Amino acid sequence: MMRTANPALNNKTFQQVIPQQYSDAMTLQGTVNKTMIMLFLVIVGAAYTWGMFLEQNLQGVLIWMLAGAIGGFIVAMVTVFKKEWSPVTAPIYAILEGFFLGAISSSLNAEFPGIVVQAVALTFGTAGCLLFAYKSGLIKATENFKLGVFAATGGVALVYLATIVLGFFHISIPYIHDSGIIGIGFSLLVVVIAALNLVLDFDFIEKGAEQGAPKFMEWYAAFGLMVTLIWLYLEILRLLSKLNSRR
Repeated sequence: MMRTANPALNNKTFQQVIPQQYSDAMTLQGTVNKTMIMLFLVIVGAAYTWGMFLEQNLQGVLIWMLAGAIGGFIVAMVTVFKKEWSPVTAPIYAILEGFFLGAISSSLNAEFPGIVVQAVALTFGTAGCLLFAYKSGLIKATENFKLGVFAATGGVALVYLATIVLGFFHISIPYIHDSGIIGIGFSLLVVVIAALNLVLDFDFIEKGAEQGAPKFMEWYAAFGLMVTLIWLYLEILRLLSKLNSRR
């Protein structure tokens, strides 16, 4: 059984779309190509809202940030439940998330110059190192490993959900969102958990290609990987902002 903490790539994903082998099947190279396209679209969307920020159009930035966050979530849910639509919805998701990331990144970079370059470098550096570790066999996605990452990711999700719910009552969870030692430690832990999800995604995508998933699943797999990369980037950005605020 394949298990991944990424909700877009759960253990039933390929079971639902592989009743037989396909002549035009999903490949690893095809998934890489789709991932690169989605990365490009994220950059295009981010550049748009970043440019608005530089022009001091803060109201426009806020509107596009909310549109990206809400729209991205809706499109992501549609993609999860309608995988065959992913050749269309996955690129849309990338652009919408780009709007959101550009708005967040530009505001934080204005407060802490250079933080975005650091976050991007750390995100792709981490992804590259984990891909090498996975392909070389240094890290193996065993069932126990998958279960541990799944449980840890669920724990983080519950903490963030509790933060949102308590926020409606003007109550905040102490320490973990601050720039103190506990807050930095929490962010570092979340970064590690997000990074480990990449190993599960690599394994899941490889298994899907081996099982002969249909061609559209390249887009869906790229979408799932992008979800993890965006989460990892945001968590690294959060960690760096906490570290910079202590100076």
